[in-house]
Amino acid sequence: MSDVSGPITVVGTGTGAPVPAEVLAGAGLVVGGRRHLEAAAVPPDAEQVVLGPLGPALDAVERHLDKGGRVVVLASGDPGFFGIVRVLAERFGSWRLDVRPGVSSVAAAFARAGLTWDDAVVVSAHGRALRTAVNVCRARPKVAVLTGPGSGPAELGAALRGAGRVLVVASALGSGAERVERVTPAEAAGRDWGADVSVVLCLDETRATGGVRTVAGAPAGPGLWALDEGAFAHRDSMITKFEVRALALARLGPRLGDLVWDVGAGSGSVAVECARFGAAVAAVEKSADGVERIRANAAAHGVDVQVVHGSAPAALSELDDPDAVFVGGGGADLPAVVGACARRARRTVVVAVAALDRVPAAREALTGAGFDCDGVLLQSSRLAPLPGDVTRLAATNPVFLLWGVRTPVSDEGVAQ
Repeated sequence: MSDVSGPITVVGTGTGAPVPAEVLAGAGLVVGGRRHLEAAAVPPDAEQVVLGPLGPALDAVERHLDKGGRVVVLASGDPGFFGIVRVLAERFGSWRLDVRPGVSSVAAAFARAGLTWDDAVVVSAHGRALRTAVNVCRARPKVAVLTGPGSGPAELGAALRGAGRVLVVASALGSGAERVERVTPAEAAGRDWGADVSVVLCLDETRATGGVRTVAGAPAGPGLWALDEGAFAHRDSMITKFEVRALALARLGPRLGDLVWDVGAGSGSVAVECARFGAAVAAVEKSADGVERIRANAAAHGVDVQVVHGSAPAALSELDDPDAVFVGGGGADLPAVVGACARRARRTVVVAVAALDRVPAAREALTGAGFDCDGVLLQSSRLAPLPGDVTRLAATNPVFLLWGVRTPVSDEGVAQ
């Protein structure tokens, strides 16, 4: 091992690897979790700071650096992966860090489970809102969740009941108390897991993620979107046309970590396209045959869509608050449905309306809920063949597309 090159040496530990004695030799300050400090051969004359709130620890580091002292920071696994390296680099500069990474808890958990993880998405729920992790788990078949207080296996399991997932809970990795357990979400929700959980793997074993890969993580997004109507099963052309869908998708902005509702989903074409972008999606549809078509379309495109059989707004009560909502249809209850969606949506509501008479009430429902509202009338003509090897323009039915937008809300913590 080379000599220490920076005044702050950051050592990844906690998954079984000991801290080299030469790294600790001569340190004036050693910072780390209590279990890391107890397991390391800290020099007797070195000051020790137990990591809790970061502010006091960083202040102690700065005092030692000002005196020209050496500092060693002990962290779990790979400290550059959702770890303390980011905070140290922001405060003291990356050039002052000598990082010695260990095996990350994510790599260790997948290894214990006997699984590859180049096709996994990693999301941190440590000190962050759990909803992002839940939405990623709903959307992707292989996810690792870094846990934290209030965002552990019990809370994750409760949120994923009925989602058809298996959880692999890896606790206290690298210690004598290490446990790796395979449970259902309901089983996870009913247990007290204590404070030693490192990572939870969330697996949809009905969807294959294998094959030869050249890029790690989840797919960045579909190669094509606003697919032709022929890509979906539908009844009597009752489907959001691809021109309308293209603009709706642009305004919805579905992405990994989001939850999108497709209300009055019909064939589910918008729901499926949002899911292909990586969002978790709930499709609400009142007709039984529509529900079956949505499920068939989701399966045909290899995505997971939660299908709710019922009428809005009543059917929305059991759903988590969405980031974005698409409202189709346009019956007499449209203002009530749009208003209910707007009161719950965090970012955007998009409404497709065929009848001119419904537009003012839909717009008023959006603005009444505090959204900035805009819209457009979409009219398109498609190329259509005529006898004699010539082409005409065939007009599609015009559709009003309205959208309301709030100030964006950001959730961090996803790695692909």
